[in-house]
Amino acid sequence: MTEPCYDVAHLGHVELLTDKFDESLAFFVNVYGLTESGREGDSVYLRAYDDYEFHTLKLTAADTTGVGHIGYRCASPEALARRVAVIEEMGCGIGWVEGDMGHGRAYQFTDPDGHLFELYYDTVKYVAPENEKPALKNIAQRYHGRGCAVRRIDHINLLASDIGAIREWMPKALGSRITEQILLDNGNYGACWFTVNNKSYDVAYSGDHTGSSGRFHHVTYAVDCREDVLRAADIFLENDVFIETGPHKHAIQGTFFLYVYEPAGNRVEIANAGARLIMQPDWETVTWTEDERKKGQAWGLQTIASFHTHGTPPVGE
Repeated sequence: MTEPCYDVAHLGHVELLTDKFDESLAFFVNVYGLTESGREGDSVYLRAYDDYEFHTLKLTAADTTGVGHIGYRCASPEALARRVAVIEEMGCGIGWVEGDMGHGRAYQFTDPDGHLFELYYDTVKYVAPENEKPALKNIAQRYHGRGCAVRRIDHINLLASDIGAIREWMPKALGSRITEQILLDNGNYGACWFTVNNKSYDVAYSGDHTGSSGRFHHVTYAVDCREDVLRAADIFLENDVFIETGPHKHAIQGTFFLYVYEPAGNRVEIANAGARLIMQPDWETVTWTEDERKKGQAWGLQTIASFHTHGTPPVGE
């Protein structure tokens, strides 16, 4: 067994690109329930009410869709230095950037599929304005109850052309553990779920059935309970938001899910994703076979075909 590495503390933020900026921003604030914490250039910085950092979603106006970059916060300056040394030795590093409005210097690098990542330690902690100050001093922002009122960022899912390469790369680069995986009949991996802490996962990779590289599958924010997911379905319905699949329960990881498309076509999930924690230090990866996955989700709902093909930017799916 390889000793767990906790140099990387947690998923910090995701930059999402949109070619319908005003519509996407209105969705994330008024329907999804994020709060704007700042603006800079072509980007707006957004957060859920229980996120402690300045932002967890950077929404950037662009002529395309998909993911701009993914940011992880390290556990200390020394941990950041250790990870940078490892990544440089792996040959996938790009270099240092000054950082966004919400954090300090960051080291950027790419995964084998071309997704852009960054690691940082220095961060801007959110300070609520008077109208958002909570009654309790141990949370960053009051519960506002706007739209779906998601609580915190939970995980992302990225599409990749070679899951096997990602499976080898992620534990080396970030020190992640593989909590669950799908092994196909042909010996290739269909998907993998990774964690850097005791959450069941913070990033998942799924095979891109179009053969493309560097595409985005979805970002997920967590709510407290299943009832919140069901309420979100009604809120999406009332606001003419396309519901792709759910509400239902995943077989893998056990999250109660609901998937929609925001106005630009990026897939967004709401889930009560905090129920399962990986407390076991010697956790053994759970492997699912192709036949087991053909049974569908936990209660039998078949995985919708677009789940394997729709990603952003679109490539003629």
